[in-house]
Amino acid sequence: MLALSTDSLKGYGLNRIFQIIKDAGYDGVDLAMDPKNFDTLNADYVKKLSDQVGIPVLTIQTPMGSNSKKIREAVDMAKKIGTNVIIIQPPKFFDYKFIGWMKNEIPKLRQKENISIALENAPSKSFLGIIPEHAMGSVLDLKKFKHACLDTARLGQRKEDIIRVYKTLQKYMVCIHLSNVRAGTPYSPPEKGILPIESFLTKLKQDNFKGTISFKINGKFLNAGDDEKLMHSLAEQKRFYETYFVNVKIMKSEEEETKNDDQG
Repeated sequence: MLALSTDSLKGYGLNRIFQIIKDAGYDGVDLAMDPKNFDTLNADYVKKLSDQVGIPVLTIQTPMGSNSKKIREAVDMAKKIGTNVIIIQPPKFFDYKFIGWMKNEIPKLRQKENISIALENAPSKSFLGIIPEHAMGSVLDLKKFKHACLDTARLGQRKEDIIRVYKTLQKYMVCIHLSNVRAGTPYSPPEKGILPIESFLTKLKQDNFKGTISFKINGKFLNAGDDEKLMHSLAEQKRFYETYFVNVKIMKSEEEETKNDDQG
């Protein structure tokens, strides 16, 4: 399923964003809850908007610096609007109480509400260049958390091998935030930058990835503000996704071919 993060179109009203995503032919909305945009926090309004425009909210992202209350609010919204995946951000490094709550209570929330609450890999920020700003943000932490979302731009900033990280987390992946890093600038279009996004998408298709692939691109690279150029940019991104994911033919393994020949 192809989505667009509402973060990519900051500056537009939420109703315009939903309509733009629908008109661009994407499968759904990746809703970023933004404390500065009250519409993104109002579950009743989001449900009404989704129904009116005729496009589903595939995932919900909680903002950086969220707490247990904010995550519970995201769960309540997800239940109301019929969303099955929530993406949460890693906690601050020294927020031990919240870290403990996440480790102990989120598995219970998942089971109780029958919803996926996935942890996203951390940004590369650190204190004094030594202490990471966020806890639970490593590949090992995401693996232990069981449900994971990969932000490819963050991997690029850390100069991590995107394919290797994916292979480690493959069975836990529920969402990809797709973009690239170009000239040190994150959230550039996927076809421009240091990351092999084409190979990554093809690998996802070969592995029959069933989660959401959401473009999370800085609006300036999408020509946000100029409606005609914006729709052209969104169409280009959709074609990129279709070329390297949707239209990729999966080769049968020798074992499958032998089995089919025997059955024939």
